[in-house]
Amino acid sequence: MERDELNAWLRLTLTPGVGNDSARRLLAAFGSAQAVFEQSELALRQVTSEHLSRKLLQAPPALADQLQTTLDWLASGEQRQIVTLGDTGYPPALLDIEDPPLMLYMMGTLAVRAQAAIKTVASTGTEIPAPQLAIVGSRNPTPQGEVNARQFARCFGESGLCIVSGLALGIDGAAHDGAMLGGGDTIAVVGTGLDRVYPKKHLALAHRIAQQGMLISEFPLGTPPLTANFPRRNRIISGLSQGILVVEAALQSGSLITARLAAEQGKEVFAIPGSIHSPQSRGCHALIKQGAKLVETAQDVLEELKLPWRQTAENTNGSEGKEVAADAALLSALGFDVVSLDALQARTGLATAQLQAQLLALELDGHISRLPGGLFQRLAHA
Repeated sequence: MERDELNAWLRLTLTPGVGNDSARRLLAAFGSAQAVFEQSELALRQVTSEHLSRKLLQAPPALADQLQTTLDWLASGEQRQIVTLGDTGYPPALLDIEDPPLMLYMMGTLAVRAQAAIKTVASTGTEIPAPQLAIVGSRNPTPQGEVNARQFARCFGESGLCIVSGLALGIDGAAHDGAMLGGGDTIAVVGTGLDRVYPKKHLALAHRIAQQGMLISEFPLGTPPLTANFPRRNRIISGLSQGILVVEAALQSGSLITARLAAEQGKEVFAIPGSIHSPQSRGCHALIKQGAKLVETAQDVLEELKLPWRQTAENTNGSEGKEVAADAALLSALGFDVVSLDALQARTGLATAQLQAQLLALELDGHISRLPGGLFQRLAHA
């Protein structure tokens, strides 16, 4: 993108009061961002309000600094791209959502591959080189929920899907990690500028994603983690994806907003059920009651989306063999709900020392998780 063109797009997005809707009207009327700023106030007032027309005639004070910051960011790595609404490189799937972002900042090896694809499919735009599935859920998942997110994402990665999520703590982070463990692509849609990582705990994860996938933001460089930005980015997560899998979610959560957006966009919505006693399962149960497809295995999702299932040693549901090697009787006594040491002792009749030793062995083998308060939970394998 040339300097003058980038300057015009930044000016359009930085002008106070210009939202996506008014910007699209201006672009439709005048043909390009540069052309908008070549118009008289009278011409602008034919499209927008008198107040906004006057704002458009004045360059925002921060424009020069923002332009230089953006140019420096683009020059600092070949894996950095900016596409604008109407560019051939703009993801076609986002053109179909109600409020497509005006600009997309993209960073990572997948961004490079996407731009290379333009040269061969310029007439249809960028196609991310894999079917995409969103995985979202709680920032504070149960141990089983986190295991599910990682294992399902790994299965999907092994089967050639690109996993889209939001880089948040909990389910999002586990989904990105699992996709990469499965050798698949992953896209993180973030709520800050791409020169920042939030949460900071995911700095290393963000670097891995840049090496094996892509980070996307509609927000200008320097944008901090503002609360309002995170629900807003959810429409991009759902818009990029063929379907969305909710792993765990409370009744009032951003994940349910993303699921609602996906349903409104005509996408498939999937949900993993959980314990009736867990608050983190109630959102998924509500979705299932509303018509979301109940998911027990990764194959359930792939079959519904009519995508090939690539069965490997890692993604077969063959955890039974591992459980035989562990103490099957104790695993049976555990069940799948959270249980205390005293309750387990009452169920099994084992001496305390023996029970603790077996629990430790199962924990080290990844069959159970130890929770605060002396509680334990069995971990199923997706």
